[in-house]
Amino acid sequence: MGAQEDAALIRRGYDAFIAGDLDALKELFADDVVWQIGGTGPLSGDKKGRDAVFEYFGELGTRSNGSLKTTEVDVSVGDKRTVGVHRSQAERDGKSLDQHYAIAFTVSGGKVVDAVEMAEDTAKASDFWS
Repeated sequence: MGAQEDAALIRRGYDAFIAGDLDALKELFADDVVWQIGGTGPLSGDKKGRDAVFEYFGELGTRSNGSLKTTEVDVSVGDKRTVGVHRSQAERDGKSLDQHYAIAFTVSGGKVVDAVEMAEDTAKASDFWS
């Protein structure tokens, strides 16, 4: 796959995530995908394997009481990674989240094999998800 195909795959991933279409989203990830989340909060660290990544996605929904709204902002392609930028908004227990995230994806064989997620403000993200 080339750069444009990788970008299209990431855009399909955003579309599926935003729509809550987990079946479509699962098709885009390798079984042994690694998702790395920066920061020091309770959701930070490495999620290894597709099941662990989807447990993390489920935890986002649970911890936000179903209020998480994600909007794709941009997808850019580099030589080795495809970067997605999105805005996340959520409400939880009197707290609110409204910030941008960047995810650097590695795509191989038409599947996401690695992702590094970085919040605009890791301290605020950690506080919200705690």
